[in-house]
Amino acid sequence: MDTLRLRFDSADDDHPLSVGVHGVGRPHDGAGLAPVESSPLVNFCVDRRGVWLTVPEGTRGVHVNGRPVLRMAMLRVGDSVFVDGSGIRVVASRPPTQPAGGFGDSTGESGDVRIVLRGVGGRYHGRCLTLERPRLVGRAPEADIRIDEPAFAERHARLELLRGDVVLRDLGSPDGSLVNGEPVRDAVLRPGDQVVFDAHHRFVLEAPVGIFDRAARDDGDPAEDTGPARGRSVMHLPWLVLAAAVLAALLALLLLFGTG
Repeated sequence: MDTLRLRFDSADDDHPLSVGVHGVGRPHDGAGLAPVESSPLVNFCVDRRGVWLTVPEGTRGVHVNGRPVLRMAMLRVGDSVFVDGSGIRVVASRPPTQPAGGFGDSTGESGDVRIVLRGVGGRYHGRCLTLERPRLVGRAPEADIRIDEPAFAERHARLELLRGDVVLRDLGSPDGSLVNGEPVRDAVLRPGDQVVFDAHHRFVLEAPVGIFDRAARDDGDPAEDTGPARGRSVMHLPWLVLAAAVLAALLALLLLFGTG
């Protein structure tokens, strides 16, 4: 699994989240937040289960995605943590994948009801939208994800299935979107990715395990799939002939000794 990183609003360098405990607090110069050896304001604990935020007793004003945290919270890539007025984002080690050049307009292909956008923050928290068809994000009345903010674009972005990939396409918005904590215009999304619109409307993409791998195989050359199957049928043929010969011999013996 790729190592996640902490991106501080007040620093230029990301901090990698290797397995263990990472304390974050005010450095000696008091400017912003940074990893510290002692007296942390919060701890980021990393184990095989994921990343946990723990808040020591006495720390106040800790929020994850706008929600207050008093003791502990499990984090996912793309989450925003605010501590004592400063921001931290959990980001992936690599930026989101960009769509292949010339992906163009919608292909008109059907989507998949098993691919779901689950709201985890903002107006759509707790709601799910399936991607059996393209979904429009914007301020327009016909938008599937409607964000009624004056500064938000009427047609902000579209999410759809294009050639086996879930693609986020910017439609000319002023600021773009966030995918796993990274600002983007367009991006290819994978299960578990977090998408944020207008700073606090959050969604996580969910899909059955292996669904995109199967889609890629289904788009392959049919001749590559039928060749091995044809070979297996040929291999099975001698066994069928042998079994028929044995049955015929047994019937002949039965008739011979039964009439004797």
